[in-house]
Amino acid sequence: MKEIRQNGFVLIAVVVVAATTAAEMLVLAGLAKTMLFETRTAHVQAVQRNLMASGLAWVKHNVKNQRREDFDKGIEPDVTNMNARNSSLTVTIGMPRDRDASIQINASCSRGKYTIRRANDYRIRL
Repeated sequence: MKEIRQNGFVLIAVVVVAATTAAEMLVLAGLAKTMLFETRTAHVQAVQRNLMASGLAWVKHNVKNQRREDFDKGIEPDVTNMNARNSSLTVTIGMPRDRDASIQINASCSRGKYTIRRANDYRIRL
């Protein structure tokens, strides 16, 4: 009789340990999913900030060299060297008035299902 109880105890202990391990794995999987989402969000936001800063730097460097017919048109600077897959940058330089040019920078970047689109307006003194 003792052997049957002892084997039953071991079986119950193994089932409890397996259930505890499964519960821990469920919690850790949820945390890993949350961490993956936060990492993806932070990456896309950093790429988006870099795109906006690059667009503004491009405008400051090239605004004086623009021809009159290029104003009020969307220009897409090359962003392929930024290692920002699935991203785009469009810069629109408004016709200068009173030594100030209005600039609109549109940036879009995505990673997986997460996409950020942002448009900012700036004024630059010529």
